[in-house]
Parts: sequence; structure tokens; C-alpha cells
Amino acid sequence: MHKPAITGTGVFTPENIITNAELVTAFNAYADLYNAEHATEIDNGTLAPKEHSSEDFIVKASGINQRYVIDKKGILDPEVMHPLLRQRSDEEPSLMAEMGLDAARKALDMAGRTAGDVDLVICAASNMERAYPAVAIEIQQLLGVQGFAFDMNVACSSATFGIQAAADMVKSGSIKSALVINPEICSAHLEWRDRDCHFIFGDVATATLIERAEDAAGPYFEIMSTRCATEFSNNIRNNNGYLRRSRPDGMIDRRDMQFMQNGRKVFKEVLPMVSEHIAAHMQDGGVDATGLKRLWLHQANKTMNDFIGRKVLGRTPQPSEQPNILQDYANTSSAGSIIAFSKYSADMNSGDKGLICSFGAGYSVGSVLVEKHG
Repeated sequence: MHKPAITGTGVFTPENIITNAELVTAFNAYADLYNAEHATEIDNGTLAPKEHSSEDFIVKASGINQRYVIDKKGILDPEVMHPLLRQRSDEEPSLMAEMGLDAARKALDMAGRTAGDVDLVICAASNMERAYPAVAIEIQQLLGVQGFAFDMNVACSSATFGIQAAADMVKSGSIKSALVINPEICSAHLEWRDRDCHFIFGDVATATLIERAEDAAGPYFEIMSTRCATEFSNNIRNNNGYLRRSRPDGMIDRRDMQFMQNGRKVFKEVLPMVSEHIAAHMQDGGVDATGLKRLWLHQANKTMNDFIGRKVLGRTPQPSEQPNILQDYANTSSAGSIIAFSKYSADMNSGDKGLICSFGAGYSVGSVLVEKHG
């Protein structure tokens, strides 16, 4: 049996930023167009008017100030309200593979490794650009990795579930190292015309290199243990898929074909599930609140993270104990906790312990207990 360790991480950040102010201006212009177009139905009470959004509403609801996106032109056009992404030929790298490749190379550079040192590539994300061939296999080819690759999807928990799968294989000896890559083009599955969620998501890609601790070329985080759990719920859902055209209304612009959530139920049901999951994982791992240096939580909502942090530590966490990045990146699905880990882990000392946790649709929750070495 080998000890698995995180030896490198990488983050690809798109160039385009959409501020809350830009987003509100675009959404309110869309709302005005919608209300004017449907004035008769609104006047006779058969249709509700679109309410305006505001910067204060967004910050209060989420803690988000801006988000990075692959394309902002289409999103900010009141007559489009979604990203406009060029159709690539089959001979070109896919967009997800291109993003993942950038993050993967950064993770390899950090660890002092090359593609020749990698045995496995897992592409773990909330949405895949296509059903097949696997995006992971495309990234494998672009990197020049021998071995094997596969895609996996556990929505916002995809990264931690991928880390568990990779760590288990490293531990058993079936592989020496793996890249877990999380390219998230969340802007493409968000309904930007819905006031209740139009501010939630951003785009990014992350990568985590996992290898045997004894093979690490520099400082590393030993993966002490991992834990995953799922419980089916419809409260976070996207009904799009390959069967869409087979249904009578399959080609209609249906609202449920994009991101949907029942926010109140999610808060009520997910928060205790995650808090109890982390507490049990820490107890079984022999780590109490006083021995936990840092929490790298899923970056979905500041209020949720603050609640979980208080439950886990038994007090209000200091900003350094529970770093947030969603004010800059927004919710980036599976990548959020990895961004936080990548940006806020270098200052930890040998022997310090922390916990990476993600949670979301499913419901799903995954946690990774780590200890710094070197």
C-alpha cells in the first residue's frame, strides 16, 4: 500500500470578467424588453413581469462580486443572454480539453513532473462538452500521457470524487500518478435570463496531480483519507440530454434544460448533510477542530460556507482558516474548492492539516483530509 499525495495544482482563468454592475445592466435591459413584448399578458394578469436585478441583491444573496467567463459578449447582449462560442471542427481541440490542458500543465510544472510521469487522466466536471469520445482521453492525447483516461460527473462534487478515485488507485499500486482535471464552462448551462440565478456561475478549469508520497519531488499534501456520499434529490437539476429531440417538445427552449434549483430546500437539506459529513470524516480521521488548520470549501454561496465553517470549528472561522474565492470567481461548480486550495495552501507548515470539501447536485458531498509535508 502506498500513501497518495497532492503534489501539484493548476488553475486556468479566462480573460473575460463580468462585474455585477455589467450583469445587472444587461439583465435589466432584457427584463425591459421582455415586459414590453408581453405587455398585454402582463396587463391582463396572465403573465408576471420580469423584476429588475441589482448589485445589492446579488451580493446579499451570494457574496459574489464578479465572475470569469469564456465569452461575455453574448451574455451581456439583452437579445442573446448566453455565451457565443465558436463551433470547432472535429480536427481541433475541444474547448474543455484546451482549458484542461492549460491547468494540467500548470499542475505538472508545480510538481516538477512531465506528462511522461502520469498514468491516468480523469476529466471530472458537472457538464461534458460531448458524450463521447471522452474529453479525458482527448486531454490525455494532447498532453502526451500514456496509460488511460475517463470522464466522470458528480456535478459540483466531481473534483473530490475524482480525487478519491485517483487516490484509491495510487494507494492500491495500480497506478503511480494521476491528473484530476475539472474544466467547468458553467456559463453555458446557466439561465442568464432568470433573476434568481443569473449571477451564480463563472468559467474556469483546475487540475490536481496525485502521486505516491514517496515519489514527490518537493513539498506535498498527503491524502490522509477521503469520503464521499450521495443522496438523490431533484432540487438542483438540469434536464438537458441526448433524449431531448425524441420528446414532442424536445426542440422548444424549455426552462428546465438549463440550471435549475430550489434554493430554500437546498439550504435546508444540504447544510446539515455537509456539516455532519465533515464532522464524521474528521472524527474517523482522528482530527478535531483544534487540529484543523484550514477548510477549503465548495465555492457556491458565502452564507452556506459561513454556516458550515461555524458548525465544523464550533466558532466563526477566521478568513485565513476558511478562504473564499467566490467573490472573484463566482460558483465554478467542481473547481471551486480546488481553486481555494491552489491559492491558499502554500503558506501551510509541515504537519498542518486541512480539509477540501465540495457539495452539490445529487445531493453529493466529497471531502479530502490532507496533511502538509515539506
